[in-house]
Amino acid sequence: MLTLSEPATVESRGRLKAFAYVTAEKAALHRAIMRVFMESKERFALHLRPQEIFDAVCNCGLQKSPDETEIESALEQLCEWGNLQTRPDTSDVNTVEDFYKQRYAFHITNQGEAAERALELFQSTSDRKGELQTHALTDIRDRLIELKEFARQVEPVPAQIHRSLLMVRSRFDVLTSRAQAFMTSLQRSIDLAIAETDQFTSSTQSLIDYMERFVSDLVIAAEDIAQTLREIEASGLERLFHAAADCSLVDAVETIPADRDGIVDEWRSHWGRIRSWFVSRPGCPSYADILRARARASITDLLSVLTSVNDRRINRIDRSNDFRVLARWFAEAGSDADAHRLWRAVFSLVPARHLIVNDATLDDHEKQDVPPTTSWLDAPPVQISTRLRASGSYSRTGRLSRIIDRTAEKKKLAAASHQEALRILNAQRRFATGRRMRLSDIEQLETGEFDLFLDLLAEAVSASGFEDDAGEILSNDGSLRLKLEPTADGRVAVIHTPEGIFSGPDHWISIGANSLSD
Repeated sequence: MLTLSEPATVESRGRLKAFAYVTAEKAALHRAIMRVFMESKERFALHLRPQEIFDAVCNCGLQKSPDETEIESALEQLCEWGNLQTRPDTSDVNTVEDFYKQRYAFHITNQGEAAERALELFQSTSDRKGELQTHALTDIRDRLIELKEFARQVEPVPAQIHRSLLMVRSRFDVLTSRAQAFMTSLQRSIDLAIAETDQFTSSTQSLIDYMERFVSDLVIAAEDIAQTLREIEASGLERLFHAAADCSLVDAVETIPADRDGIVDEWRSHWGRIRSWFVSRPGCPSYADILRARARASITDLLSVLTSVNDRRINRIDRSNDFRVLARWFAEAGSDADAHRLWRAVFSLVPARHLIVNDATLDDHEKQDVPPTTSWLDAPPVQISTRLRASGSYSRTGRLSRIIDRTAEKKKLAAASHQEALRILNAQRRFATGRRMRLSDIEQLETGEFDLFLDLLAEAVSASGFEDDAGEILSNDGSLRLKLEPTADGRVAVIHTPEGIFSGPDHWISIGANSLSD
């Protein structure tokens, strides 16, 4: 007979009761019953009678079909743990006897449903393979561009804002979770490769190429995403959050202001996670930068391990291989005498190099005529002197190694470095005027000037991202600030250098000293 009990949601002996059915004695039966309730809830059948539960459990493919007593006991136990609840079943009452007959219907509780969904998530996550999703970066960037346009509109559509925010959050969660799983599995692979050489497969090179492609895509996408995030925040981020909250509450039966504020706070939290992932702060690099650095370090580790593995496979010189060869030699020894000679050759004790026996002691030992077979316990002691204990460390003195004079080479390198620094300084003096001019106005550059100019130009073009966008960067030493803007008039700039002619679309360029570099 079933007995009613209050649902239990508190911890019992350090463990949540809602998960007790996973490790119980009849865990398979309990899991089958919980799956029956989850499937019935998907069909909006919220209450089940014992007979319906019995029929469903018998058809779920258990190795041994349970009887009604076992199912009643399992239902009672699940009610005690708080996964199920009962209520009186009066739906088919036709007589007074039926009314007084104690019958119950069962339904799954919120904590029971949460526990079952947590187990489903655990199983799906544990089997999921990690990966570095480049297309997720592209999706996030595209959706953020949409949000930037919505933020600039006077009256944006709340449904479109809500959809874009949901897409950004979903793709961001997938990107971060898969990246974490990938880096964890990668570290396990590196550790396994160090410990177990034979299990390090030949797919390492393709893995390195895969990571290099992701790192290069991450460098470009992360900067674009960070810039877009800043532009959205400057255009009115809170307005987007409130519009998304209004869209979320459209279908609610009854709402209060606190519901709207709670949704807005939730979106702020999600946005903060996304921002910290792509935007760095002083003294706190973004998670994208951390992932990029970790991926690059893993590439180096993989290359080192791959080199070590190849060396082991080619040379096979290691302690374990030496012991295997030695064991084979012992097994192939023709007699015990041969095995003893092999043992003395490999493991026999030899005179310690830090111990000295003088001539007088050796003469005295020879006079006693001690046979070689005499035990150390029975033989007379040999007087020796301990060099290390008496005089400390011992090293053989000899002729010092010849010291090579590198004075001429050092002077030559110093002169070359000085000339290179002068060329760079002259180039900075020529360009760092802060004046806005066209590339076509430069006309001619010397070698040192052209090298500096080409480095700055490459950085500015990569920073602009798109062909029609302006780019502004700092030089590697932080002393110069360069701004590059397209002229949009179709003109071509031609610059003559000692190495050849440099040509390309004309741009406005301004180079000035960075005021913060001092």
